[in-house]
Amino acid sequence: MMMRTNIVIDDDLMAEALKLTGIRTKREVVETALRVMIDLKKQARVRDYFGKLDWQGDLEEMRQTR
Repeated sequence: MMMRTNIVIDDDLMAEALKLTGIRTKREVVETALRVMIDLKKQARVRDYFGKLDWQGDLEEMRQTR
């Protein structure tokens, strides 16, 4: 599902995003930025579990099998 919307975006910010990423369209820049923001928020939630889960295993052994 897609939603059409009109937004005002800072021209300098958009130009820098286009230049740094190599992305060709403004739409793709906005969609990429939304995906990155969502991924970062999800990662932050995972960090909330640090030190709270019981884990059994040999980390060194796991690293050697890759």
